[in-house]
Amino acid sequence: MDTDNLTVLAIDIGGSHVKIRTSAGGEERKAVSGPKMNAAGMADAVEKLAAGLDFDVLAIGYPGPVVHDKVLSDPHNLAPGWVGFDFAKRFGKPVRIVNDALMQAIGSYEGGRMLFLGLGTGLGAAMIVDNVAQPMELAHLPYRKGRTYEDYLGEASLEQRGHDKWQKHVFAAVEQLTAALEPDYVVIGGGNVTRLDALPPKARRGDNANAFKGGFALWLDKTLMV
Repeated sequence: MDTDNLTVLAIDIGGSHVKIRTSAGGEERKAVSGPKMNAAGMADAVEKLAAGLDFDVLAIGYPGPVVHDKVLSDPHNLAPGWVGFDFAKRFGKPVRIVNDALMQAIGSYEGGRMLFLGLGTGLGAAMIVDNVAQPMELAHLPYRKGRTYEDYLGEASLEQRGHDKWQKHVFAAVEQLTAALEPDYVVIGGGNVTRLDALPPKARRGDNANAFKGGFALWLDKTLMV
């Protein structure tokens, strides 16, 4: 497929909202998602949001593990019914689908070795090394006291432990992961990055809008390997 003149519709699926934007420009459009939304419901919502928009292909950021454009398991914060869903058939257009943290990471990438951490309802993670993008399921690895990184860095921890303790754990986790993975820099994105008063060393803030940039790059950036 000639990708030079494609218009991409990027879809960012989150636990509270589904957001879309096209590579042709225009404002973000969004709809409420939540624990009752399955894949078919998401597709219905996107069709309504995309009314009047022209696009050739789709890029989807999915809140869970994805391999070779296939969803491996249902998301924690949405309804079941995602595994095996044929997005290309449903939309009638070619689709590329990746983990949502990876899509935002791609849109945040500025070369070299980058570790991306997404602070949201849960914890998203990805790494890009010399334009090779790799999703990483770090959220459920042990962190301390038999609990996982997500248990300490996710939304529930922020609410239960309070801001100061949560931020302390963010810094500690970034220090551990930086020592293990040796990135040149860290990008901290997701909705809760705005709650950080300061940033760990070698880290910069991401932006949820970078998810759309990443979605466009899945089709338009010929140097990217996913």
